[in-house]
Amino acid sequence: MTRRVVIVGGGVAGVSAAGALRAGGFDGDVTLVDAGDFPYDRPPLSKEFLAGTKDIKQIALQAPEWYDDQNVRLVNRSVAAALRTGEGKVELADGTLLPADRVVLATGGGAARPPIPGIGSHRVHVLRTADDADRLRCELTPGASVLVVGAGLIGAEVASTAVLLGCEVTLVDPLATPLAAALGPELADWLHGLHGRNRVTTAQASVESFADRADGIEVRLAGAAAPQVFDTVVLGVGMVPHTKLAELAGLEVNRGIVVDTGQVTSNPAVLAVGDPARTRHDGELLPRTEHWEAAQHDGARAAATILGTPAPAGTAPWFWTDRYGRHLEAVGHMDQAAQTVLRGSLDDPAFALFGLRDGHVVAAAAVDDSTAVRAARRMIDRRVPVDADRLADPAVNLRALLRG
Repeated sequence: MTRRVVIVGGGVAGVSAAGALRAGGFDGDVTLVDAGDFPYDRPPLSKEFLAGTKDIKQIALQAPEWYDDQNVRLVNRSVAAALRTGEGKVELADGTLLPADRVVLATGGGAARPPIPGIGSHRVHVLRTADDADRLRCELTPGASVLVVGAGLIGAEVASTAVLLGCEVTLVDPLATPLAAALGPELADWLHGLHGRNRVTTAQASVESFADRADGIEVRLAGAAAPQVFDTVVLGVGMVPHTKLAELAGLEVNRGIVVDTGQVTSNPAVLAVGDPARTRHDGELLPRTEHWEAAQHDGARAAATILGTPAPAGTAPWFWTDRYGRHLEAVGHMDQAAQTVLRGSLDDPAFALFGLRDGHVVAAAAVDDSTAVRAARRMIDRRVPVDADRLADPAVNLRALLRG
């Protein structure tokens, strides 16, 4: 019988697991181990927090009183060093032993650092934690020249924030159209084009080397005739899951902590959620999902497994990004679409792109139109048949299409 749960990691997955346990009626001990002063939200790190318009308390995942109200013991400024599952304990780095019948690993991940010569320079920054953002903010002064490497979600958002702060920004990525698989080439090209329309210089290139100089950091880009010098470099090239604790405990790890559909690892006493978790379904290892809502859902599934209750119903994956004052949301799997339907125009203040296959919506992405994405998600989840011409017509109410 499970009476004591220790959650290692205070990101959205860990906090969601704690909340879902209490919401599901669990009345045993819940302990949440977090390396910081309190768990905070990460999406604002590249936006409001980096810009200085929100402080660390304003991006807390829960108010301080929530932990007392939910009877969740928060062990802050602490790191787990070992899982002693045979003894029913979690060992912290300071030697403290926490009793645990079940452990939930919500260990997150760290920023990827490719093996590029000179990458250890103090002028090369990553953005994964509030401390990273604090250090980077000090460099984003008006007139500073900044190179952002990687034009995915984090890199693009950092570029947008740096321009807002008055920096001269160059953004490089080896792909001509980043996010094309997630958004489709048409919308991805429009989104990437926002950089140029907002005074950011873009280039399709990879970095060959970094070298410190007295006046900055010298960067050699593949194919460039000569190196360039910048004041600051920001890497936004992906995430590496934190799996060391799982490996030390002998859990199955394969580019992530392997879990079943109930978030259970190869040791039944240990579950894993969020960025480091990789699901095996019907014998196949699926790609890790690194989006905010996916981590939230992982936490809810882990809680359901511990409680012995049915897992929440699955739903189409969703993510969002904000840059240059525009808000984009996407849902589903655009790479599975056989055709795309544009509702409105790319020149409109708001528009949406739907991906269809066999007369059903399988994906959608919208700029400044959250209503369209919510409707699309219901169409995907319910397998509602749709007419492409009506879907493309902005005069047709999407709610009417939901009725099939």
